[in-house]
Amino acid sequence: MKIKFFILSISLLLWTACGPATDANNMKLANGNSNANAAPAQQTLSVVERPQKIKDMMAARGEQDTATPTLKIVSPAMNSTFPSSTVKLKLELAGDLKGYKPGMDEATHTGNHIHVILDNQPYEAFYNLDHEFELRNVADGQHTIRVFPSRPWHESYKNDGAFQGVTFSVKNGNAESNKPATTNSGQQMSNANSNANAAPTPEGKDMQNSTAGAVDPSKPLLTYSRPKGEYKGADADAIMIDFWLANAKLTGDGGEYRVRYSVDGSEAKFIDKWEPIWLSGWTAGKHTIKLELIDKNGNVVDNGGYNSTTREITVTK
Repeated sequence: MKIKFFILSISLLLWTACGPATDANNMKLANGNSNANAAPAQQTLSVVERPQKIKDMMAARGEQDTATPTLKIVSPAMNSTFPSSTVKLKLELAGDLKGYKPGMDEATHTGNHIHVILDNQPYEAFYNLDHEFELRNVADGQHTIRVFPSRPWHESYKNDGAFQGVTFSVKNGNAESNKPATTNSGQQMSNANSNANAAPTPEGKDMQNSTAGAVDPSKPLLTYSRPKGEYKGADADAIMIDFWLANAKLTGDGGEYRVRYSVDGSEAKFIDKWEPIWLSGWTAGKHTIKLELIDKNGNVVDNGGYNSTTREITVTK
């Protein structure tokens, strides 16, 4: 009898020692698998002041931030047609510049530049206006180019004449529909310095496959600018939302329109003055930002489909 009781006790001890541990290990494994597919951490975003880093840059630039740069698209001409998938953009800069001039600083790889937008694709930065910017692998069909001047931290100038746009077409251009979008924007000066006898590589990009919507240049038009790409470290502490607004005024500027924005599909919020806002509280991972131009009734204003734009960014911490 004692022997049976002893065996039973040992069995219970072994079950107690092994059973829960095995369950715990299984739970850890399950949690590990679920974390790999887990949704991004919850975040609470708040509007904050410009980062001190940006304030310091503004102070070091003298009068540049009060400049009123204007642009002219020399080519392509409005409603022109190209028999090639490479379209060369030529710009002229004028206005009260107060020292503003596009160009990349070789040490920091930043500087004043022009935002170049084909159709409703993310912008490309254009630094050297002494040369043309090549939009490569542009698909057959109708397209729009939108351009406006920007500061090194990608905040746009918003004065009259800064924004320009043209519509053009490509016919029998033989673009490769599956070719990936790649860019060598801003490398022209570096290439020229590395080999003084070599022809510099033009700034430009192999474009995504897209065509323009039916854009009416006389109607309200919202052009998404920032945020874009990846934000790392301190640059992810506060992220700027910026845009260009044509043919419309927001309610805070005496008009009847609003810009509605949402992050990761969360509750929509509004921008009522045409100026950038900075949001802090981002979690690491991928995020989607949606910007929309809405009328007094809360409806998206239609213009080629460009007044509602969604972009994806990555935050790395």
